[in-house]
This record gives sequence, C-alpha cells and structure tokens, in this order.
Amino acid sequence: MQNIKNNNQDNLLEKIVSLCKRRGFIFPGSEIYGGLANSWDYGPLGVELKNNIQQLWWKHFVQSRDDMVGIDAAIIMNPKVWEASGHVSGFTDPLVECKKCHQRYRADQIGDQCPNCGNKEFTKAKQFNLMFPVRLGASEDSSTQSYLRGEIAQAMFVNFKNILDSTRVKLPFGIASQGKAFRNEITPGNFIFRTREFDLMEFEYFIKESDWEDVFEMWKKEMHRWIEMLGINKNNVHEFEKKDLAHYSKRTVDLEYDFPFGQEELYGLAYRTDFDLKNHMEKSGQDLNYTDPDTGEKFLPHVVEPTFGLNRTLLAVLCDAYHEDGDRVVLKLHPKLAPYKAAVFPLLANKPQLIEKARSVYKLLTTNHSLLPIAWDDRGNIGKRYYSQDEIGTPMCFTVDFQTLEDDTVTVRDRDSAKQERVKAGELQEIISRSIKQV
Repeated sequence: MQNIKNNNQDNLLEKIVSLCKRRGFIFPGSEIYGGLANSWDYGPLGVELKNNIQQLWWKHFVQSRDDMVGIDAAIIMNPKVWEASGHVSGFTDPLVECKKCHQRYRADQIGDQCPNCGNKEFTKAKQFNLMFPVRLGASEDSSTQSYLRGEIAQAMFVNFKNILDSTRVKLPFGIASQGKAFRNEITPGNFIFRTREFDLMEFEYFIKESDWEDVFEMWKKEMHRWIEMLGINKNNVHEFEKKDLAHYSKRTVDLEYDFPFGQEELYGLAYRTDFDLKNHMEKSGQDLNYTDPDTGEKFLPHVVEPTFGLNRTLLAVLCDAYHEDGDRVVLKLHPKLAPYKAAVFPLLANKPQLIEKARSVYKLLTTNHSLLPIAWDDRGNIGKRYYSQDEIGTPMCFTVDFQTLEDDTVTVRDRDSAKQERVKAGELQEIISRSIKQV
C-alpha cells in the first residue's frame, strides 16, 4: 500500500468534494449544527448513483447466478455472535497519542511526526477495539450490552443452517448481503473513503476445503471484471497481497485503487477457512455441518469472501469519471450508473408551443420505468443547461426546437463528445435503452 500524494491529485479530491456538495451528490452530515466529523449524507443525485451501483451489484452477483442466495439481516445481533467471531477480543487497531497536542492516530497510518502539531513524541501503541457498543433495554441495570455490527458477514454464518433448511442450495454456493456496518475508526477521513458508518456488499462463498485456491482465483478474476463493468480504468487498480492478516483469514488479497490521496484498499478477497462456522457451532451448540447429498459425508465448509465497499466504489467511480474539457466539467459515468439517464429541454422557456412539445416528449420517456429517471430543465440558456447536465453525468440531452414542431425530430447531444444529431422523437426510448444495456 502506498501513501504517495501530489498536488494535482489532492486538488482532484477537492474538486470532487466541491462538485458533490454543489450538485447534490453528497453533503456534510448535520451541517446546520456545525456538522459531525466524517459524517456524510447522500443527496438527490448521490442516492441515485449509490442505488444504481448497489442494484447492479445485486443483479450481477446474485440474481444472474444460480449458486447465490441473499439475506437482509438485523444490524444489532446477540452479543454472543461477536464473542464467537473474535471481534470482541480481536477487532482492534493500534492507537498512539501525540504527547504534545494529545491527538490520537492509528500507529500504522502516520509517519514520524504528528500531522496536527509536528511533534515527534508519541505514547506507546495500544490496541483499540473498533466495535460500537449499544445498550439494549429500558434501564441501565437490566440492559444488555450488544454492538452495532462491525461487518455484515456474521449474519450469513449464523443463518447458514436456516439457508440449508429452507432452500435447495448445494456446494459450492454463496450467501450475499448488502448493508450498513459500523467501526469506531481512530482516524477517519479522505471524504467518504474512511468513515465510521459505511455500506458493504459482500458474500460468503461456501466450498470444500480442497477447492479453495481455484475458487479464490476465480473470484479474484470476477472482481476485476466487476471493476471494468463500472467503467473504472483497470490500470488504476492493483493487487496487494496482505501479510498482516485478520484473525479469521489464511490468505487475503486487496484490490487497491489509485485514489487522489494514494493507492488504498478498494476491495478485499479473503479465504476465511472454516473459522466462523466452527466457532459458531462450538459456541452455540448447533450443528452447522453440511451433508453432501451425493456421498452422505458431513463436514464444515470453508469460505472464500469477496468484500466490496459501496462508499469506496462510489468514490472510485467519481474519481475515474471526473474530466475537465476547457471550462467544461464532465462526469463520464457509465449510463447504467448515471443519476439521470437523459435530460429533456425546450430550446426556449418562453415559447408555449416548445414547452408543450418538450413536455410531451418528457412524458413519453417517463412512462417507461426502465429508463428512469429522466431530467427536465428549462432554466437559463441552452448552453448552461448542457454544461449543468455534463457536470452531473447525464449521458445525453434531448432538445425540442422549432424544427421539432415541423418534422418531430429533436436534437440529441452526447455528453462525452458534445456532438449533436437529429433523431425522430419516437426513437429516443430505444437510444436510452441501448446506452444502459452496454454493461
């Protein structure tokens, strides 16, 4: 992992942060009360982009496969789950404190001096547990301490028997999940890259122990394929073989991305062996063995786990999509991911006949739910409207002008090239449909 910075890349992150707030992708959390450090809210365009990534992931890895099933589990679980998984005792990061300003940092993420005051003297590193404790119950005396989940994997392990009993899954198969996780990070930062509340997309793929190396390589290739589907330049992604492994892992490879602040983890691929099922079987007393339907053999499956950070995915997509063409800012998002699939304009906002015709085109497009959402914009001059849609990543704009009233053609403008062509209004649905099916 590298932590090399340069001014141009730092400036890129500043531009993206500014664009995200200005255009409604991401806002600082609780801003009217002064904010909350490293807390972010996803605005109207951000939630569309985030949902598009999430839904594409689910369709690709779950719905399009016959060896994958999904669950949506509770965020707060029985605290015994986290004891069995090793998170209560082992989910830690090394913490040091500056002896001068008393700021605290992860020992493995700072150099030889305090980023805040420049002091070079720190306390001895101690392990800091990242789990967020919560109290369950009406009073402190009778309440039970549990935790906000630090990962979403454990629900897939504790539901393993339920999945076997309620479905017809057969090894090898996966259990997939998406959702919030929480970690009391010592030094969160770099916009949405490292936060205390974040979204994960992952699955546990259950296999025979003897197959783990082949399955590991298979999923590594699939993760690279997914990255290319998002439109991320594969040259910006690097494999990193981890030496310092988590307590449950026998092998972990991180896929790291060239973020503006350095090469950092985007995704992780871990071979968790049978660590989790074995511990949950021992602690719960429940039989979590799998019975091979062909041989009758009973055994604990091993697990390969691909983990995809949704927030980091969104940040990488934005970084890769951001382009400047003179004074024009363009987000070259894949049409499948773009918050708006297209925009409809009347050439002039003070001509009722153009407004009426443009509204009819807009209504025609919005009746097809697979093409939504479509933007409507009649503010300002046409050039500013084009630039505005470029900046938020809208793949194409349809302008209704006076020629439209004569021959029912509209001007179609491409976001990336800014080239324009005349197309029959009746063909617009097919044009949008083709663009979003290119994934």
